[in-house]
Amino acid sequence: MYKNLVPRFIDYVKTETRSDATSTSTPSTPTQVAFQMELKKELEKIGMSDVVYHEKNSFLIATLPSNTDKDVRSMGFIAHVDTADFNAVGVNPQFVENYDGESDITLDKDGKFKLTTTDFPNLKNYKGQTLITTDGTTLLGADDKSGIAEIMTAMEYLIEHPEIKHGKIMVAFGPDEEIGIGADKFDVKDFDVDFAYTMDGGPVGELQFETFNAAGAVLKIEGKNVHPGTAKNTMINAIQVAIDLQNTLPQDEVPEKTDGRQGFFHLLGISGVPDEATMEYIIRDHDMDKFKERKALMQSIVDKFNKDFGQDRITLEMSDSYYNMAEVIQKDMSIIDLAEEAMINLGIKPNKEPIRGGTDGSKISYMGLPTPNIFAGGENMHGRFEYVAVESMEKATDLIIEIARLNETK
Repeated sequence: MYKNLVPRFIDYVKTETRSDATSTSTPSTPTQVAFQMELKKELEKIGMSDVVYHEKNSFLIATLPSNTDKDVRSMGFIAHVDTADFNAVGVNPQFVENYDGESDITLDKDGKFKLTTTDFPNLKNYKGQTLITTDGTTLLGADDKSGIAEIMTAMEYLIEHPEIKHGKIMVAFGPDEEIGIGADKFDVKDFDVDFAYTMDGGPVGELQFETFNAAGAVLKIEGKNVHPGTAKNTMINAIQVAIDLQNTLPQDEVPEKTDGRQGFFHLLGISGVPDEATMEYIIRDHDMDKFKERKALMQSIVDKFNKDFGQDRITLEMSDSYYNMAEVIQKDMSIIDLAEEAMINLGIKPNKEPIRGGTDGSKISYMGLPTPNIFAGGENMHGRFEYVAVESMEKATDLIIEIARLNETK
């Protein structure tokens, strides 16, 4: 039905667009801009209007004008161009046709890396489908190039089928979602619609409007290094202080021991020598009050350590990253109802479980544009075990078109 969907996706994932958390520029890598320039040409080629790359925030935006006489709400679809912090050079997609739902899938030539139903039980859901996997050396990039391919293909289809009536639709392809800063400069005035969806979810059926509240924390520890032979009652080993501090946090409130709406403290990195050390954390919780309690707990632990030292040897820098979009979207659930009805029309079972993470929509919703998240089809994001089913991308494309059609009838 969508002859360009898979070739388009393959071309996209073969283009390297990894973001860089250490960069101070926006976007964080020039490869993202180069890719957006190619997408700009493609948007123009398929017939989109007002195709503009905004240098002020690195978002590529285009419009599909309304083709109905009805006064209907305008909508947008958003995806990000960057890929995560894993090798993304030389992506070489592999096709597994008519997967049997049981067998191991060997990714690399040496047979070291395999997709197994033991490690990845969701594979059983794809019996009879065509999977696109990595070759074991890179990520795939379905997060979020499947979303880009689906949006592009849906717009192409709507342009080619004017008998499908719809209101104004805008699309946006932005940078640096994977490092959490892509939407910081998003301009809802440029993206002039009543509501939007990010096409950035996982398996078919995901319809997400609850995310974590999120913060980042950096702790810098000043030690006192002396000769170990005369260290008693004098040395302060910054590495040991870091270990002690980590052990003071709730040991069961970590990603590997939590699920659903449970929050956590996640130690992202620790480095140092006895004289100084640095720790990096992310703090997450769906509940705002509990989120605030987590941040307060970390501050209180630092304060206690400093009190015990009799001086400030630990500094804490903590900043919020994004908030639970449910606080905004639950004020008007009509856009969730619209997407849910569209899924049901297509025989897709909606799954409204909360995201254990965030999307660009988390920030955009708080900018005044309600933006929940819809499945794009991929599984096992951000690594060599990532895969997506062709059928999942087709269903996501179907859904964009059905949401547009259904919105016109309301």
